[in-house]
Amino acid sequence: MTDPSAPDSLHVTYLFDPLCGWCYGAAPMVRQLAATPGITVELAPTGLFSGDGARPMDQGFAAYAWSNDQRIERLSGQRFTEAYRQKVLNAPALNARPQMFDSGPATLALTAVSLTAPDAERDALNAIQEARYVDGRDIVSPARLAEILREAGLDAAAGLIATPSDALVAANRARTNKARQMMAALGAQGVPTLVVTDASGRRMLRSNALFGGFDDLLAAIRAA
Repeated sequence: MTDPSAPDSLHVTYLFDPLCGWCYGAAPMVRQLAATPGITVELAPTGLFSGDGARPMDQGFAAYAWSNDQRIERLSGQRFTEAYRQKVLNAPALNARPQMFDSGPATLALTAVSLTAPDAERDALNAIQEARYVDGRDIVSPARLAEILREAGLDAAAGLIATPSDALVAANRARTNKARQMMAALGAQGVPTLVVTDASGRRMLRSNALFGGFDDLLAAIRAA
């Protein structure tokens, strides 16, 4: 792991939520950043859309989300497919049982990966995001999330979220609390947000830095 105290090293904390469309849009830039020598990217799920931040899915919210998603696609090139629109956003209109917009289960799944295969967490996040936005799959159900993790070869994590232990729930709470405390300390208003740490301290980058050119992002990080 890169030492943030080293003069030429940078530690970047990526504050995100797995149900955030903008975070999905930022995924290619985050992947490229993580592959850049001298930079370590730490995933920090905030749980913003879980607990009190969760809400019922309804037609009004679905229409708002789809409009927003089209803007994200234009800016990032990330796909928001018709399968996602019909099977996820329009699902409440097709089913009598109400569904929730709740990132709690997906956040717990990522914590399970962080405990069992930490080097695979970024790939797990990508798999969960693509399952929703490309394949139109349910990432609110723990059972469906376990399927996605198994398909990614993460059987141990899948087993953990099938029957969450007190230790997993506590670890998840600690991660999200830490991320939210960082947001509050730096005045972050939402996600995605990057926090840059090096020998001189810790600074926040605005989320729009993730939706331009990569060279511009890298320059902003190094100048932060």
